[in-house]
Amino acid sequence: MCCFSRPILSVKATKIFARLTQQATQYIVYQMDYESAVENAMILPIPTRANANEGSVQFIDLHAYPSFFADIERNFPALEPPVTLSRSLPPAAALDSAPLKVHKVGNFVASVVPKVEDFRRLDPQFSIAPEVWAKIPTYQDYSFVVFKFDELKGRPHPMAFEFETRHQDNIFLPTVHIHDGEVHDREEFDHELYCQHAKLDGSANEYTNETDLNTGWTRSKGIAARTVNTGEAKNIVDGNQLIHRKIIRGLKANNDIEVNLAKLASNRQSSLLKGPRQWIPSLIGVTAIAGAASLGWIIKRRNDLGGS
Repeated sequence: MCCFSRPILSVKATKIFARLTQQATQYIVYQMDYESAVENAMILPIPTRANANEGSVQFIDLHAYPSFFADIERNFPALEPPVTLSRSLPPAAALDSAPLKVHKVGNFVASVVPKVEDFRRLDPQFSIAPEVWAKIPTYQDYSFVVFKFDELKGRPHPMAFEFETRHQDNIFLPTVHIHDGEVHDREEFDHELYCQHAKLDGSANEYTNETDLNTGWTRSKGIAARTVNTGEAKNIVDGNQLIHRKIIRGLKANNDIEVNLAKLASNRQSSLLKGPRQWIPSLIGVTAIAGAASLGWIIKRRNDLGGS
């Protein structure tokens, strides 16, 4: 599911939305069902720009739009996700340092951790120790967002933020699991992933409600504004674009998901170039048949007229 600061009893029905903007930022919206025996916090790593600070992430309050994902899902057939579990770590040891800023975001309090070593500036019961993150070297120059839960169980309203991303052609979706201080190669997934980008729209074929062969995602039948209130969504969702969905369930590689838009565009161009060539043999055959038929008609006509 995601990373929790303390042991978690269950997590299921995780939903993530992501959109890359033209201003070198990316939106992420996250929601799931959970149950915990103790106060807990969810931690998400994000690929921020170089030299990121607490201001590199802006939280967005969506407490007034609890149906954010329900409205997105209305652009697709209904799903019945199975129940899966996720467990995490005991708290890391506290170190004296200036505390990180705490933000009130709807029903949450949230903080930005600019880099791994800054976890020492956070309440230890809502942190994961730096030595645990060290097991995933990619995260050594990542930032992290932390959402503290007030309740021990339930489905909280969507958690949303915008961050200054290092990627111009990659959409990032945080899906790595951490369990009991160990980073396993494979974990159980129960995810519905959604994203938007003009390059995805341009690469997708006509709507079929099946996985698109060009994108690897299932496209929505219509544009987002068909089912989503973009005003209540604080313009996180582009109403004029399609929505693309990917379902990931079962035992999978324990990785984050990224959509490589540059590769997507390259694949689309390659597909378009191959398309006309596939028609060439057929066109030659049709032309030959048509020519033979015309010649046969001319000969018969001349014979009918007594010509030689």
